[in-house]
Amino acid sequence: MRYAIFSIALFLLSSCAAQSHPGKLNAEGCHTDRKTGEYHCHDPKKQAVSLQERQATKADPLSKQVGIAKSNDLLQLDYEGFTVWLECSRRGAVKFRYNAQHDTGSAKRYDEFFLDPKVPAECQQTSFKAYGDNYDRGHLVPANHLDASASAIKATNTMTNILPQAANMNRGAWLLTEEIVECYRDIDELLVIGGVIWGDNPSDDFFVKSHGVKTPDAFWKVIIRGTGQDERAIAWIVPNSPEATKKNLDRYLVSVDELERVTGEKIPVADYAKHDKPAVSWLIPKGCNKG
Repeated sequence: MRYAIFSIALFLLSSCAAQSHPGKLNAEGCHTDRKTGEYHCHDPKKQAVSLQERQATKADPLSKQVGIAKSNDLLQLDYEGFTVWLECSRRGAVKFRYNAQHDTGSAKRYDEFFLDPKVPAECQQTSFKAYGDNYDRGHLVPANHLDASASAIKATNTMTNILPQAANMNRGAWLLTEEIVECYRDIDELLVIGGVIWGDNPSDDFFVKSHGVKTPDAFWKVIIRGTGQDERAIAWIVPNSPEATKKNLDRYLVSVDELERVTGEKIPVADYAKHDKPAVSWLIPKGCNKG
């Protein structure tokens, strides 16, 4: 009898030893084994879900970084260093905003583009591949302005921050606005606000089938520098066309109040600074490192 009881006790102890290991269980009944580093669940169903979630996070660390707030059809995506407002029905952004601070970084540009796993599939583009047809994967918030952080610079390659931009425009007038920001952020901290004018021109909607997104008619941008009586602003509405080259940027200058009338946005700049439209865009300072 004693031998039988001892045998049962030994079996129970060996069974417990086989199942127990360092690391307390969390609310889902899962934990990390401190000896092996393996994360697992003692409930097989939760084990499967947990593994999928961890693989997704491991595949894209960005999934931990984005904050999402939804209002009707609009998603506010707060990435590291910038915010994008996404219109679900268009599968594309309508607005972006960030602060451009003194250039102290040199993180390399990320080569790959990707969808955001935290954004509902119906609210974003269906592909991260190149557009083609002389259209670039154009950045709303450029990578170079966030080069103080490798994770922030990677986030700019999320397709929620990308839209079809005519190659000449993306590498011309739009690029020049980015170079102005790059140079002037070393003089003042800048507030940069921009967005998209979608329009209604089906003749250039080449990417509805491949990416689920139409081609915007134009893009707009406002740069604000200084405070109080020294506050200044410059604004452009740049057509999404091959004619929007660097040399033509001044053609697209508008006053802030004119931009507000066209877009319906309210730009946070002093009233006295809203009415002036400069004759030329801010000049690139001599010796500015645009890299």
